[in-house]
Amino acid sequence: RQDAKQQRPRERSVNRPIQVRLCSNGGIAFTVAQMLAIVVAVVVVLVVAVGLLRGMSVEELFAVAVGLSVSAIPEGLPIAISVALAIGMRRMAKVGVIVRQMAAVESLGSCTIIATDKTGTLTLNALTVTDIVLPDGARLRCEVGQDLDACRIVSDELDPPEVHRRSGRLLLAASLANEGQLVRDLGSWIGQGDTVDVALLGAARKGGVDRDEAHNGHMLVGRIPYEPDRRYAASLHRTTNGVRIFVKGAPETLMDMCDAMDVAGVPVPLDRAVLLRQRDELADRGLRVLAFAMGELEAEPSGGFGHRHLSALVFLGFAGMHDPVRPEVPRALLACRRAGIEVAMITGDDPRTAASIAREAGLQFAPHQIATGAELEKAALTGNEALDALTGQTRIYARVDPTQKLAIVRSLARNGHFVAMTGDGVNDAPALRHAHVGVAMGSGTEVAKESADIVVTDDNFASIVRGIEEGRVSYANIRKVVFMLVSTGAAELVLFLLTMPLGLPLPLTAVQLLWLNLVTNGMQDVALAAEKPEGDELTRPPRHPREPLLDRTMLRRIAVSALVMGGGGVLVFAWLLAVGFPVESARSLLLLLFVFFENFQTLNSRSERRSDFSQSLFANPFLMLTVFGAQALHIAATFIPGLNDTLGLVPFSLLDWLCLLLVAATVLVAMEVDKLLSSRSRA
Repeated sequence: RQDAKQQRPRERSVNRPIQVRLCSNGGIAFTVAQMLAIVVAVVVVLVVAVGLLRGMSVEELFAVAVGLSVSAIPEGLPIAISVALAIGMRRMAKVGVIVRQMAAVESLGSCTIIATDKTGTLTLNALTVTDIVLPDGARLRCEVGQDLDACRIVSDELDPPEVHRRSGRLLLAASLANEGQLVRDLGSWIGQGDTVDVALLGAARKGGVDRDEAHNGHMLVGRIPYEPDRRYAASLHRTTNGVRIFVKGAPETLMDMCDAMDVAGVPVPLDRAVLLRQRDELADRGLRVLAFAMGELEAEPSGGFGHRHLSALVFLGFAGMHDPVRPEVPRALLACRRAGIEVAMITGDDPRTAASIAREAGLQFAPHQIATGAELEKAALTGNEALDALTGQTRIYARVDPTQKLAIVRSLARNGHFVAMTGDGVNDAPALRHAHVGVAMGSGTEVAKESADIVVTDDNFASIVRGIEEGRVSYANIRKVVFMLVSTGAAELVLFLLTMPLGLPLPLTAVQLLWLNLVTNGMQDVALAAEKPEGDELTRPPRHPREPLLDRTMLRRIAVSALVMGGGGVLVFAWLLAVGFPVESARSLLLLLFVFFENFQTLNSRSERRSDFSQSLFANPFLMLTVFGAQALHIAATFIPGLNDTLGLVPFSLLDWLCLLLVAATVLVAMEVDKLLSSRSRA
């Protein structure tokens, strides 16, 4: 069932728990404990059966069965997993990634592809109009600076009065078909509203067009606000000479509305080939391109202003806007490549603009890996197979409507990806819900945030990558905890499985088993959950979505370490009895040996790849405190009257302590050899 969840995007309401790899903070714990419960039950039945055949009392066997069950089953696992995820949430919050659902900490670290917006995520969302191109081929430059009043629109070919005259209509359209605001505050202009609208108002001011003055001669009587599916915005104005329409939007969309273009103030028949060439020149430079048009009506429409009135317009020209790539994005994309995470960029911009920005950001792609919204729609109509084939190779989605994000998410999931999807608008909510990990932008709508699992406060792609790193750290810490708890529990099972058939007395009493569980697993598992990053989390490929927690490597190491600890314990116990130690003394020394064994195993669990000798012992001071504290507590219990009698502990010499320490170090050697062999096989 868990595997099925990993293979399909989740379908949930925002009020229902996430259906991801970790279905809750105890999902993994439940699965592991369920499996161990079966194993423990079988072992306990065998131990009791052998004990009955040997004539042992039912009361003694019952007590041992209960103690062995409690000791071997990792009841602290849900707590340790919750701690690991909570620490991951805190670390993510420090880098601007707010986790709304605890399970999303691990899920983000599992993603194999990030489908990311361009504007504001890969770029700064600080649009500035840098170029204006008129239909007659005139090219104007907008000076860039903080002081709008000091900047001008200039040309290498035209003098300032001609620049003002030729660009006047386009800047008027940019100013009036606009829902943004420029407000003067403490000597500087502050923009309010959509960044595109603010950038256009700034360009209009540089060109000498004041919006308030323009509105005095053009009274607003109707407006069509911008919508992604329409890809244009329009306004209707009453003037002294009649009714005038101004439109801004995607060049292809506006060309379909126009039958003429403005050449030095004179409308001439529209030359689509010339206009497309001008658009492509701007897009190839990575500029976001908007077009502008105007038209006139004989009278105000009686049935309201709508799309039906946008025909027979005059094309006024283009504005090219630059949105700088965030300086940290190229490094973040490089980290994704090293981590085996693919990145797909989704934008509403022209494919040429998208490709230019992608190259600047460092996204690697081939020309055939660019697809448009129209191509997505055509593939979707053909069927899922065609759509999946398209998304399987596409890494830049251009001219995409937000509503198409959902189809992209579902298709990527069908292709076997674990998908992280970014979004900020109301229309992004379905895709955020259905992605394995929905990532909302902090500047986005509340609907998007409520639909997502994670909110990135600074809208920064690099923050998502840092969140992925923390997610991988959290999952690695969960594996460390599971390995430590399961392997030590398995060692206790092996100890009893080997001693009973050999005719030896019970190696440990029920109360000793419970004491061992208390001092070696009481806090060490929680301390392991707080392990710091090892530093190579983003140099490894993501795990396969169907990879189980107890994979082949972990099962092998559990088996090896359990045999070393359990087998070593049996040999020591048998030798102690053979040389004449009383059963109580032999059990006391065996218990001390297992305290050593399990503390060494805690140190073995700190890394799956790196040698214990390459790690600082005090990188996790809490862990070392629990290890040394467990040893000190056990030694103290040996000499505390009353407690030592209850636990059946007898004093031991320094030589006994050193000998048992050397025996326990064999599990450290065994795991070091296994790590060395594993590293050679990976190489």
